Amino acid sequence: MNIEIANRLYEYRKRMGLTQEELAERIGVSRQAVSKWERAEASPDTDNLIELSRIYGVTLDELLKGKEESTSSEEAKKEEEPQSEDTDEGFHVRSEHGEDKVDIGFRGIHINAKDGTRVSIDKNGVFVSEKGEEKVYTDSDGHIHKSADILEKELEHRHNPWMMFPYPVVTIIAYLLFGFFDVCGGWSFGWIVFLTIPIYYTLVEAIMKKNASIFCYPVLVVIAFLILGFTMNLWHPGWALFLTVPIYYFITEAIRKRHKNN
Repeated sequence: MNIEIANRLYEYRKRMGLTQEELAERIGVSRQAVSKWERAEASPDTDNLIELSRIYGVTLDELLKGKEESTSSEEAKKEEEPQSEDTDEGFHVRSEHGEDKVDIGFRGIHINAKDGTRVSIDKNGVFVSEKGEEKVYTDSDGHIHKSADILEKELEHRHNPWMMFPYPVVTIIAYLLFGFFDVCGGWSFGWIVFLTIPIYYTLVEAIMKKNASIFCYPVLVVIAFLILGFTMNLWHPGWALFLTVPIYYFITEAIRKRHKNN
């Protein structure tokens, strides 16, 4: 194998954010084999080349020869237009400049977006990546593998003491107390306490992620509306509270975008 192909294999792997060990595990070879491919000391066989092209989201020609630029104006014009091709091997769609690709055939479904998002569904499982970074994939045995950042977020979410707090149990106890001691409307109105469950968890998550739009504000409005209606019979103009819902999300989204840009 020549050095150009070896360098291309190295660049594609780095672009995907995979180590040699991770790539070797995906393909089912040793890390030393991957290392030899990228040093041009050995060549992957046909099956491994096909698997490499699937993982990297490129064709075999692109993997072996690189991307060739069109030389004629007619070919350039053709690339600028969305294209679809129905062949014996499946159905293929290319968007403007070929940046978005959809390939559907007997070997599976492969989607490549210009923002780096890729989805592959074939006999080897499901593979999903965002902006060139592997997120979730399944192996041939059906086991689900997630990227380190997703696992870290899940672990942080799972081990947060506020998220682990058994708040639903607290609401059940509160409802029983309201009913037995006839406070806060007793059995008739005490059930409203159960509506605070999504408020609690979305509030904690909103604080954790510093994103107020996560908070379940509409439920809070419903609670306020019910309290005003049941206790003071202010069904009207209490309904006006619902008008604040779009205002809330408009403000929180504007704040989120401002912080993101800064």
